[in-house]
Amino acid sequence: MTATPRVLTIAGSDSGGGAGIQADLKAIARCGGHGMTAITALTAQSTTGVTAIQEAPPEFVAEQMRAVLDDIGADAAKTGMLFCAAIIEAVAAELAGRALPLVVDPVMVASSGSRLLRPDAVEALVTLIFPLASVVTPNLPEAQALTGLSTEDRLKLAERLVDMGAGAALVTGGHGAEPVDHLFDGTTHLPIPVARHHVAATHGAGCTHSAALAAGLAAGLSLPDAARQAAVVAGDAVAHGLSGLGAGDGPVHALHGLRAIAQGGDPPCPPGRAR
Repeated sequence: MTATPRVLTIAGSDSGGGAGIQADLKAIARCGGHGMTAITALTAQSTTGVTAIQEAPPEFVAEQMRAVLDDIGADAAKTGMLFCAAIIEAVAAELAGRALPLVVDPVMVASSGSRLLRPDAVEALVTLIFPLASVVTPNLPEAQALTGLSTEDRLKLAERLVDMGAGAALVTGGHGAEPVDHLFDGTTHLPIPVARHHVAATHGAGCTHSAALAAGLAAGLSLPDAARQAAVVAGDAVAHGLSGLGAGDGPVHALHGLRAIAQGGDPPCPPGRAR
């Protein structure tokens, strides 16, 4: 493992900068890692919705992955928007045999309601990507859709997701009655209470969470500790979200503690650290 944790994110681009690749890179940087990308699709997206999607050719997605993995390498990877079965097949083939810790954020629908995973690609996601996953991180609606269960019981949903082939499941706590992330690794259940911040700036929260989780695994944290880190980073990004940007739900702000360096000045201290 290098001194700087290396994380490859395989996901879509959000032209509004709130979610997708853009959110992932900010979360990885927030956790002290180096982020690399394989872009699966371009979205024309604002705070109010997705107006167009241009998918990347599957072989080009795989070529992006090979370019960085064969040169820079990675300590962990994560997937976000995979969009279609052909891209899922290409990603699974490229990840197979690399033994990378893999966080799978099963992005199905944007927060604005736009579909980001074709209905006919769900089976490919479960059969090809889940068996490679160290952990899958659906929100409550995604977990219900994937399992076919209508319950809000995250324990049952997480158990079912592991039964479907994932190494572990973390059902996040941003939806439903109970504000708790629930982690199940096939043996042990771990509820992680989370704060809900009543701000109109949650766009990108799920991407931020899964990217921070991947960064934690890349840094050598255990899965429970990486899950706790992800909860803190995502919650902090929501608490400082940019609700004044755009006409819809604003983006989260994972890097809110940073400020520009004045010419000739000293670099800023990380929050809470004295010079």
